[in-house]
Amino acid sequence: MLRISELKLPLDHAPDALPAAIAQRLGVSAGDLLGWSVWKRAHDARRKSAILKVYIVDVEVRDEAVVRQRLAGDPHLRPTPDTAYRLVATSPPPGRRRPVVIGAGPCGLFAGLILAEMGFRPIILDRGKVVRERTKDTWALWRRSELNPESNVQYGEGGAGTFSDGKLYSQIKDPRFLGRKVLTEFVAAGAPPEILTEAHPHIGTFRLVTMVEAMRAKIEALGGEYRFQQRVTDLELDRGPDGGHRLRGVHLHTGEFLEADQVVLAIGHSSRDTFQALYDRGVHIEAKPFSIGFRIEHPQSWIDQAMFGPCAGHPDLGAAAYSLSHPCANGRTAYSFCMCPGGTVVAAASEPGRLVTNGMSQYSRNERNANAGFVVGVSPADYPNDHPLAGIELQRELEGRAFTAGGGDYFAPGQRVGDFLAGQASTTLGVVEPSYRPGVRPTDLAALMPDYVVEAMREALPVFGRKIPRYDDPEALLTGVETRTSSPIRITRDATFQSLNVRGLFPAGEGAGYAGGIFSAAVDGIKVAEAVAQAMAQTGAAAA
Repeated sequence: MLRISELKLPLDHAPDALPAAIAQRLGVSAGDLLGWSVWKRAHDARRKSAILKVYIVDVEVRDEAVVRQRLAGDPHLRPTPDTAYRLVATSPPPGRRRPVVIGAGPCGLFAGLILAEMGFRPIILDRGKVVRERTKDTWALWRRSELNPESNVQYGEGGAGTFSDGKLYSQIKDPRFLGRKVLTEFVAAGAPPEILTEAHPHIGTFRLVTMVEAMRAKIEALGGEYRFQQRVTDLELDRGPDGGHRLRGVHLHTGEFLEADQVVLAIGHSSRDTFQALYDRGVHIEAKPFSIGFRIEHPQSWIDQAMFGPCAGHPDLGAAAYSLSHPCANGRTAYSFCMCPGGTVVAAASEPGRLVTNGMSQYSRNERNANAGFVVGVSPADYPNDHPLAGIELQRELEGRAFTAGGGDYFAPGQRVGDFLAGQASTTLGVVEPSYRPGVRPTDLAALMPDYVVEAMREALPVFGRKIPRYDDPEALLTGVETRTSSPIRITRDATFQSLNVRGLFPAGEGAGYAGGIFSAAVDGIKVAEAVAQAMAQTGAAAA
């Protein structure tokens, strides 16, 4: 088959326009097209008065070799790649202990699935609850200001991505098309088939809940085992003859010791007590950059009009998204993060006395407001000290300030953009009604952030307003604080995906510093599961 890219048609093209355009591009008659399917579909909205649909299609054509030779110089024509996923193993070596996966977020979910599909019968531990019970606990914070430190937006089945926009795309390089495996498994679990063809697919929170349950059932049917409300408190290590360490198992908060030779560490970006336990045990950890800032909200209609012009509201376009970045004069970069069209700002705290925001959308993306993180990059040089966990110290300081500024009851501090730019506290909120629950109290957000962050934000807002009209409208709303953009640490690993100094420990996903979001975390989970299988095969052969 042949793959054609950059095939552009009008937004409202007729159904038969696509096969006609395919035949025209290939220079063949309609009768020579034996079949075709859409691989990806996107929109080109650079000319708002004439938005185009952009297709990548796979085509079966008569006399393919002749067509390929005739169009050999066309950069948008190539053979259709093989995107099928193939397991690297089909059964564990005899006598090997079952691998353990710590964390049931996207990374742990796919690590567990791949191990189960290979016949390794993984044990999956999660400190939180099953997804529906966890959802009830999360709503308790949003509705009644009641935080459960072990079951919330950060902890529990599905991970932090469950309460998000459910974006399923990233900038990672994926030469083996592992992302296709992720998408096909999601569709099999109940996701809409459109995610296979949309250039920027998303799922939304409610659909993610049922999909996570379906994937758990599949893993269990393949011999995997889930153990919820099981928090890992320590590792048991042996020192090898070379001075290095090898994993023997994990200690749980219940007092149980679970023997394990291979453990996938997919603990997410907010498992601060686990990070501390790993550091205390001597696992190699280093500080890494992340970003801090606020959530910014606009009416979705403002964003739709700015991005789509007269085509705003077209059913094929849906709610408009955006991505913004500005290099500031003070050397910082301010940018949008985790943009949620037609979504809500949510309470994402995981520790008492600290307040964190995040964004969430449903699949329909039909809520009143658009929101996104409006953040500025920070690096280890900005942290309070040179300790590997100092980024966590910075996060906690900012989250504590936000909790106090919001009134100490998980209401969030908020400020109108006009007041933020003018350097004055907001005393009332404006026309943009906040979506954050349990509520927002007006204040001066600048007092919560380091001066260099405030300086960068005040420079970037007017720049973004020139790119997206009304972005810096005085009535737009800022809500604080956003501090969980990514993990503040990296649990370093080698080419075999194992910890630099602990054999058998496989740091994985966003919490270990190797992913950013649902999609890349899931792909990393697949890679790490394969590495576990290969390590088990090697140690099994050595033992034999």
